[in-house]
Amino acid sequence: MSTVDLTKDTFEKTVTADGITLVDFWADWCGPCKQFAPIYEKVSEANTDITFAKVDTEAEPELAGAFDIRSIPTLLIFRDGVMVYGQPGALPEAPLVDLIGQARALDMEEVRRQIAEHQAGGHEGSASQN
Repeated sequence: MSTVDLTKDTFEKTVTADGITLVDFWADWCGPCKQFAPIYEKVSEANTDITFAKVDTEAEPELAGAFDIRSIPTLLIFRDGVMVYGQPGALPEAPLVDLIGQARALDMEEVRRQIAEHQAGGHEGSASQN
């Protein structure tokens, strides 16, 4: 599956869908973005059950601002509508494949429980960040 371009009109529907969605925030003038693009595309072709999306930060500054994107490329991973990963920097193929494996292995019931606890203020003694 090739990557899909997201806009502010299509973003929410795409990332809240069931399954895993990767979103690459990029810009045409960004050297590291250009280096990451073929890796992202190659991994997308090997993982056809996952949505691989891109947001051009120049064309969609509101989306970049909404996610406080300060450096690009920045990769976000959503699973079943929950953002489970977000970090700037271009990744080599092996770490990107590893991240996808970690996203696949998540127990989403546990993730939602932890989010609910955190939002309810029940995160005492917890030093972990997800």
